[in-house]
Parts: sequence; structure tokens; C-alpha cells
Amino acid sequence: MMQTTLHDLLALPAFAEIEVACGRAQLGQPVTWVHISELPDAARFLTGGELLLSTGLPLLTMTESAQETYLHSLAQGGAVGLLLELVRNVQEVPPALLAAARQLDCPLLVARREVSFEQLTKAAHARILAPVTAPAEPSLEPLWLALAETGRGADFVTAHLGPLLSLPLRPRATLLSTLDTLLTVNFNVAEAARRLGVRRQTVYYRMEQLRVMLGELEDARRQLGLRLALELLRTTETSAPP
Repeated sequence: MMQTTLHDLLALPAFAEIEVACGRAQLGQPVTWVHISELPDAARFLTGGELLLSTGLPLLTMTESAQETYLHSLAQGGAVGLLLELVRNVQEVPPALLAAARQLDCPLLVARREVSFEQLTKAAHARILAPVTAPAEPSLEPLWLALAETGRGADFVTAHLGPLLSLPLRPRATLLSTLDTLLTVNFNVAEAARRLGVRRQTVYYRMEQLRVMLGELEDARRQLGLRLALELLRTTETSAPP
């Protein structure tokens, strides 16, 4: 599963005004949540992977040593970064805090204009919680189109599916459907049986018939050839005149 990173958040429109003061090399870290806190001991509430937002209020009463300790505690608590609004409480990043961030290579983000922390958190959480779309499987379409355009499609289909195509219509359709389903479910017999609406024993029996006519079905190259042949066959049958 792909996770949202600091880099992903900075690409959001809500984060357009946010600058990276240091820690750019760590922007690929995954972010689990975004919190707003003005507590000097905010680290005790962290569980790991958080981006902390602050107006810098806790820094006002801290010594340089305390500022360093503050950032170290956030890093030890699992925070992936600190975002400071440099408007009301602090107008520049305190040198001691910046030095500590550089030493830890901790992402330190700054907003030099007033920003809505509510909008930042809403945008970030929407991105973090967004469902991940599985990458599409590689398409075989370019391959079978190339075969069809060169006029070799029919020969390819015959070479791979010839024994099935010579069967009477009903067993031909049954075994072609079974083969297509088995390839789709990666030869998961239970799933193939469910999709075909038959018993597992029936699938095993048909698999044995397919092996006798087509050869070893578990061979990766043979499977690729069979997939292409089935796609070409479907295209041919769809485009054939009634």
C-alpha cells in the first residue's frame, strides 16, 4: 500500500505557501497524521509519523538549550517534521532550533504568511485517508493489436488454441471459458469454480483436458501465449459479420 509522504502534502494546494527550511532529503517519509500543538512537551502525545503544526508559542519562553531539547524530543517521539508559522509569536526560525533540525536532518517547514491550520489539516487528512487505487495490470492490447495488424493473428490463435477450436461448439465454448477463467484467477481452482458456477472436481477435470490438448498450463510463456490467443479470438469473433 502506498503511503502519503511529506512531499505529497507539500504538493497540495493548501500547502502552496509552505517553505522547506531544512530536511529536504527526508521529505519522502510517510505521514500518518497531522497534529496542531503549542505544548512544549507535545512529543508525549505522538505515536510516530506525525507532522506537527505550531505558531511557535512554546518557543517564546524556551532557552536555546530547551529549543534543541524540544526538537530532539519530537524526533524521538517519531514526528516526521515540524511546521512553524512565522507570523505572530515568532517571525524567524530560532537559530538553535534550526541548528538542531539540521543536525537531525529533520524536516522543518515554515509559513511566512498566516495560514489556516484547519485547512492544512483537512487537506492533509483527506490525502492520507484517500483510498489507494491499485495500479492497473499491464495490458496485452498492444501485442495482440500488432499481431492482428500484421495479419498473423489467425495463425497465432491456431498455433495456441487449435485443438480447442476443432471441438464441437458446446465443449469448445466450455473449455475456452474455463481456460480464460483459470488464467484470470492465476489457476486458483476454488475461485475458478466459484466464477464458473461448477464444483472444484469439474474444474480439475477440465484442466486435465486442457493439458492434454494444449500442454503444460503452468508454463509462464505458454500462459502469455494463451492470453494473447484468447484476446485475438475474442476480437475476431466480435468483429466477424453476423
